[in-house]
Amino acid sequence: MQRYESPIYNLEPESGLLGRNRGLKWAVIIGAWAMLGVIYAGPVYMEVRAEGMNHSAWRIFSWGILTWLAWAPLTPAMLWLARHHSLAGDAWKRSLPIHIPAFLLLSAIHSAAAVAITLNVKPFDNMGSSPTTFWPRFLSRMQGSFGSDLLVYGTVVGVCYAIDYYHKYREREFQASQLEAQLAQAQLDSLRMQLHPHFLFNTLNGIVSLVRDSKNEAAVNMLVGLSDLLRHALEHSDQQEVELKVELNFIKLYLGIQQMRFSDRLQIEIDVDPNTMKALVPNLILQPLVENALRHGIGRRAASGVIGVGAHIEDGLLRMTVFDNGGGLPHNWQLKSSVGIGLANTAARLQQLYGENHRLDINNRQQGGVEVVIVTPLRILA
Repeated sequence: MQRYESPIYNLEPESGLLGRNRGLKWAVIIGAWAMLGVIYAGPVYMEVRAEGMNHSAWRIFSWGILTWLAWAPLTPAMLWLARHHSLAGDAWKRSLPIHIPAFLLLSAIHSAAAVAITLNVKPFDNMGSSPTTFWPRFLSRMQGSFGSDLLVYGTVVGVCYAIDYYHKYREREFQASQLEAQLAQAQLDSLRMQLHPHFLFNTLNGIVSLVRDSKNEAAVNMLVGLSDLLRHALEHSDQQEVELKVELNFIKLYLGIQQMRFSDRLQIEIDVDPNTMKALVPNLILQPLVENALRHGIGRRAASGVIGVGAHIEDGLLRMTVFDNGGGLPHNWQLKSSVGIGLANTAARLQQLYGENHRLDINNRQQGGVEVVIVTPLRILA
């Protein structure tokens, strides 16, 4: 069995504040904490001035900025904890026992740094009756700053998630634009196939033959089928996914016209579970597979051939198949080296839509011929 190995796409969002461009990220971190320090120290300075206390401005601002900057070296640890032990969704139950002791440790470290800064900078000149030794002030600050430190910790974690979600949103937008481009290419390939002179000449010659044989109703049906095929491709041109019944209608129109080309050499087998008809599938996902089966399977046989299309629910997943009873794949055939434009586009679209949650298999059938299997998540349109 040949299995398509999905190409590796760089779909990971840029790792937030501590990804690439570390110098710039550190500048942002330091600048943000320094700005908070200025915002914090400004009202304190205005308040002491309003009360007639002539404390040094540079001491108060230095104390405020340095106290908030003490969070900067602790920020990477908070970001690492936020990403590796997520508090989003149901994961918070497992992560909370890790975050609580981590927060207490980081709060203690920051309190120690803040006390050391206060004792050295002396923002209010005369410390009055406050303890002037480290440990009493440290224990006092640990108790008094618990709430504010918890708010800081929660804010950093929240900002981390907001940035990551933003990057994921942008990444999904980029993937959507790629999918639109690939869908447009698939539509162009389909229309090019439909408008290919050889295809049209065969169709028109078949219609002329029917008219000459006075089979006017059959000729009209062939013209209507060709018109419906072109109209169908254009009507759904802006849809990334369609119901399976819509995709099957297109395939039936296409095969109906191809039956005229192959006459009694082509037999069609459709085996679709009715419960799958409203399942969402990528638009035009089956057409290139059916075209390959016709071109490489039935087209090379002198005897009659069979093209089969199936869809069933298997283990809660949607399993679609396209097969023929042609000559099969060569013994040393490799998908990676032999893939054509149609299969490459199909594989890329499946990868973009479903990531690793899909399977694309191409293998020889025991009864002869080739079978292509696509397995995707089952999503039923309500």
